[in-house]
Amino acid sequence: MPPLRVFTLPRQQSLLLPAVINPFVQDTKLSKAAIIKCVLLGIFLVPIRAVLVSLVLMVTWPVAFIITFNHPLKGAEPMTGWRRIMCRRVMAALGRAYYFCMGFRVVIKGRQVDSSEAPILAVAPHSTFFDGIVCIVAGLPSTVSRVENLATPIFGRLVRCLQPVLVSRTDPDSRKNTIQEIESRAKSLGHWPQVLIFPEGTCTNRSCLITFKQGAFIPGVPVQPVVMRYPNKLDTVSWTWQGFSSKTLLLLTLSQLYTTVEIEFLPTHFPTEEEKKCPPLFASRVRDKMAQALGVPVTDHTYEDCRLMISAGELTLPMEAGLVEFTKISRKLNLKWDNVKKELEGFASMAASCKGGRINIEEFASFLKLPVNPALEELFALFDRNGDGTIDFREYVIGVTILCRPANTEDVLRMAFKLFDTDEDERITREEFTALLRSALGVSNINMAKLFKEIDADDSGFITFNEFQSFAMSHPEYAKLFTTYLELQRYQAIQEANPGELELSGQISDIQEESTSDKKDD
Repeated sequence: MPPLRVFTLPRQQSLLLPAVINPFVQDTKLSKAAIIKCVLLGIFLVPIRAVLVSLVLMVTWPVAFIITFNHPLKGAEPMTGWRRIMCRRVMAALGRAYYFCMGFRVVIKGRQVDSSEAPILAVAPHSTFFDGIVCIVAGLPSTVSRVENLATPIFGRLVRCLQPVLVSRTDPDSRKNTIQEIESRAKSLGHWPQVLIFPEGTCTNRSCLITFKQGAFIPGVPVQPVVMRYPNKLDTVSWTWQGFSSKTLLLLTLSQLYTTVEIEFLPTHFPTEEEKKCPPLFASRVRDKMAQALGVPVTDHTYEDCRLMISAGELTLPMEAGLVEFTKISRKLNLKWDNVKKELEGFASMAASCKGGRINIEEFASFLKLPVNPALEELFALFDRNGDGTIDFREYVIGVTILCRPANTEDVLRMAFKLFDTDEDERITREEFTALLRSALGVSNINMAKLFKEIDADDSGFITFNEFQSFAMSHPEYAKLFTTYLELQRYQAIQEANPGELELSGQISDIQEESTSDKKDD
């Protein structure tokens, strides 16, 4: 038996797994002692705090109504005079009272600069609905808010006091208008109050900083980074896509003696000319500075990963199976969200029978209706980036995009078609199809019949090149499997012809694999 082909496969470091696999899960474990403590404290604290918070809101709403009465929401000038004084002093004091009644102890570090020095405050990590406390501490700057929030009872009027930059889901031009409004306020030379933005765009568990959206950095003005910490023994605040509900978190938080939040104002980041021209670079460098202050890593997850998590759950996969670091994958592999969603659906059909959202080589072979053979083992090894003997969705989408689709060229498909079409009549009969698959890959008669029926779209009893090509385009794994099989056949032929060239052939194979691997420039 000829020796198996051995090669080294270079892996692009930036496509390896991130430091934090899932920043969208809240996995706080409540011990029996913690539950008993929450119950005992909650019996007394929750009713008292609920009454106090209600009293504060009863005073706050009329004040907010007076401040915003007869003041236009859109196209307005910034609040001045008595309105601004009441916002900065009265509303800020009521806001502090509101959080104090809920048991929050606020620790402020650093110094906040004024709007003439840093028109934008970038706050991270964003992990809970309690993060609104930073607006109170920062003196009620403008924020970015959905239009729907204005219709919320009581809180809608409070949001109006912030003179927010409004985002509408129904307006197709909303994103462009939002960026223009942020830029207009940021470049008003202190005329408008500072704009406070959570650049992550969604909540995480504070274990890392995910990709920053560019809205805060497109204006190219100085930005003051603000970091938030909740250094409590029991995490009762993190509100993520997987974990406690908002009602549970509120109840747990109100049941604590106190909840500490640290808000640290870092030195202002003044953008270089290069950063002004490149908002992603500007955002990345501000994020790095904030991550360093927090002592956490950065990852390329984003809100689109959350959408993929939801889709994975709908496809009966574990939600975390949809996490691919979308920002990185889309940039390096030139994939849109819809493309990744389509690949997720394909992966779900493959992983339907397995648990945990990972497939092994037997399940991979079963999906392709092929037996486990050397060519399939080598293809599986190319997909299995971390060498743990399984393929997750992230490895699958990288493998399909980098390895399989480039192999799916018309030349490769023509060559494969000719191998099947032994009598060269431009069509593949069932007998021709069966003969090659049985001898080359050891496919059983049952699987061959199923595979032939799938490719023979019009049930004519034979396969045309168009049908062959159409099937290959929707099942790119087969093209790479075919080229891998040819490489193995060629390798074995070399060994049989001249065994002394083993070492040289291995080196050639190394070079070939490097040329077709995922080693791209970062």
